[in-house]
Amino acid sequence: MTEPTHRRAVGAAIVAAVFGLLVVALTQLPDDHAPLPAVAREAMQVALPRWHITEPVNEVVYGTRGFDTFGETFLLLAAVVSVVLLTRPRERRAERSGEEQIGRQEEAGESSATDSDEREARGAEAEEVRDRDDSPPTPDVAPVGTPRPERAEEMTVVVRTAARIVAPVLAVAGLYLAAWGYAPGGGFPAGAVVLGVVLLIYAGFGHRRIARVTRPASVELVELLGAIGIVMIGLLGLFLKGSFFANWVPLAPEQTIRSGGILQLFSGAELIEVASGLVLAVFSLLVMRHDWSRDESDDPDAGTDR
Repeated sequence: MTEPTHRRAVGAAIVAAVFGLLVVALTQLPDDHAPLPAVAREAMQVALPRWHITEPVNEVVYGTRGFDTFGETFLLLAAVVSVVLLTRPRERRAERSGEEQIGRQEEAGESSATDSDEREARGAEAEEVRDRDDSPPTPDVAPVGTPRPERAEEMTVVVRTAARIVAPVLAVAGLYLAAWGYAPGGGFPAGAVVLGVVLLIYAGFGHRRIARVTRPASVELVELLGAIGIVMIGLLGLFLKGSFFANWVPLAPEQTIRSGGILQLFSGAELIEVASGLVLAVFSLLVMRHDWSRDESDDPDAGTDR
């Protein structure tokens, strides 16, 4: 079966434009002897006296450019919401003809499609589920070199042991990135590390082991709390100090976990927001059970360049 193609000329033009922009950006990068930009000089001057931190990068991200970071974080939230909406099954709604019936059939694991390819795909999926239910808990029970496909949900004892050793180290490293504001890091990279820990456990032990942690209702609540925390940090600065994201937390001595005032709170709330958002987006895609692509039988132009 040939894959359908769509607007090759437009796609090629977009790729060429992006490549051109990247080349221009690379040629415009400052060399080692270029003077510091104004924002870097400002961060070098105010990081220690104003925030009691010795890491100017964190001062730029959560202080001087704090409002930009606020917008970027909520842009990620919007992207996560879009992914969740696209990956969820169709809802049962009575407003549009047929959607309620389709929703009931999808919940029951049935399909309204009569296409032979669709029936074949559904059959293969059902067979895969049956094989998964009958599969051994780990591949360790099978003799080495057994000529059969691997059906166990968990990986071998070697991989599981490595995951048990590496996952706690990565988790501590992620929390360290967000907790110590005087070192390079912050909530965004720390949230990405937390996602890596969850994916490592998923790869080693299967989805059943982390199903409770990645349940959408729970993760969405955590993400909402992170977003509310970021908004509240900014609003309290506005109400108490007269400026959005102004510092209202007593500053501790530099190079301590409480140095940085609201910069640390902002970083911690961003950790919660980013980690939960990435987990929600990735596992929504991993467990997605439907295909939003158009049925070829309903698209007379499928397979042609339009």
